[in-house]
Amino acid sequence: MAIEHCKSPKISPKHGLLVAIAFALGMSGCAHKAPSPAVTQATEPAKAAEPAQTAPAPVIEQQALDHLKAMSDKLAAAKSFTYRSRSTVEVPAKTGQHLTHFIESEFALERPNKLRTYVTGDLPHYQFYYDGATVSALDIQKNLYATAKAPGTIDEMLPFVMEKAGIDFPAADLLMKNPYAELTKGLTHAIAVGSVKVNGVPCEHFAYMSPSANWEIWIDANSLPRRLATTYKLVANFPRFQIEFTDWNLKPKFGPGEFMLKKPQGAKEVEFGANMENPPQ
Repeated sequence: MAIEHCKSPKISPKHGLLVAIAFALGMSGCAHKAPSPAVTQATEPAKAAEPAQTAPAPVIEQQALDHLKAMSDKLAAAKSFTYRSRSTVEVPAKTGQHLTHFIESEFALERPNKLRTYVTGDLPHYQFYYDGATVSALDIQKNLYATAKAPGTIDEMLPFVMEKAGIDFPAADLLMKNPYAELTKGLTHAIAVGSVKVNGVPCEHFAYMSPSANWEIWIDANSLPRRLATTYKLVANFPRFQIEFTDWNLKPKFGPGEFMLKKPQGAKEVEFGANMENPPQ
């Protein structure tokens, strides 16, 4: 992997592209789920699990569910959308201390089967495309790309890519056809925190708990998410993830080939997926 402070196996050039992407995306996964096992094992020092604490009695406030449902319905009803995001992710160093990395992304989605993202920042820069038939990833800095056949919908593609390459997408639940169903799986707590501003935008702040994560979301007056913060309770040292959303567009216009990889001159093809925890040397 590209981050020298992380304890990880040696990566051959054949597998380096997808490991870099798994690292960049995997620790930025779904709001209420822990990072995928492949990514957790690759980045996390071996430590004994912390003693379990007695969980507080469930508290469910209807207001917190209603706003989450309104936001989810608005995203689900959008045939397409784009947004930009800035996120922070904590990754353990070889000392066990968590290091904070900053990531910027651009997302474009067209239901039911097109997705594109550009990622820059502290972690490897890459592009990811899904056109309904194939998934493609491009490592900008190394000029490497990988492609694979994929299922026919976004909802099927996301778990397929996670299983094949260990890739979780930032706030993946918001990309699904029914975000509310995904976000409320295993929910034990839901409360309204209060009114605040996120980058100058008035929002309502809500907090939720599930067995694997504590998470919060800030929703604006147009029922769009502006910030999402997660603490992973089942991962050593409780790493945190935060993402802020800007520039929402629920009626974007996409040109032909918008969701297909355009290979740069001289780019080298590598294998998509394979065993990234213990790749052959």
